[in-house]
Amino acid sequence: MNFGSVRVAFHPIVKTWAARGRILFSRKYLLYTNVGIAVTLSTTGDFINQRFQITKKEIDSLDILRSRDVAITGLFIGPFCHYWYLFLDWWIPGRCYRLLAKKVIVDQLVCSPVVIGLFLGITTLLEKKSLTAVKEEFLEKGGKLYVAELAVWPPAQLFNFYFLPTHYRVLFDNAISFLFDIYFSRIKYGKNGRVES
Repeated sequence: MNFGSVRVAFHPIVKTWAARGRILFSRKYLLYTNVGIAVTLSTTGDFINQRFQITKKEIDSLDILRSRDVAITGLFIGPFCHYWYLFLDWWIPGRCYRLLAKKVIVDQLVCSPVVIGLFLGITTLLEKKSLTAVKEEFLEKGGKLYVAELAVWPPAQLFNFYFLPTHYRVLFDNAISFLFDIYFSRIKYGKNGRVES
């Protein structure tokens, strides 16, 4: 096989995708790109969890309302993460070890609880439950989610803050979050799926 001809054949495709990527991650479109990534991956994570639940006979069929609720959380979490990383790089600029440690600590103390709170709060409110139910949901399930995040996010964020420019941070965050989206869905909805009040 002649790899030179394969490279020549794919060069226009790679060049086109690279140009589109530069546009999507440009300052002008970055917020939209980050929100789109958050909505898509959170919904896909829930879909995968629902397919698993169907396979295990925990639920009978896909719950479109549940998927809608999870997608809506992405509409809030995406912009939050977008602006959070911009703020964090402005507030704690630089990449020395001391600053990286400070960024990771602040990220874990602020960003993680906010994202968990947004996910649990929005999904619970969309289920037409009370603010008391939101508080109970956060107290019951938020700790499990936070402990799971502590196991993965500090090293992931060290990599993110050290190696990646700000405009790729939400993309990396969501790539790592994809597995958490499945786990978030599992913790939120348990084995029986969405329960109406």
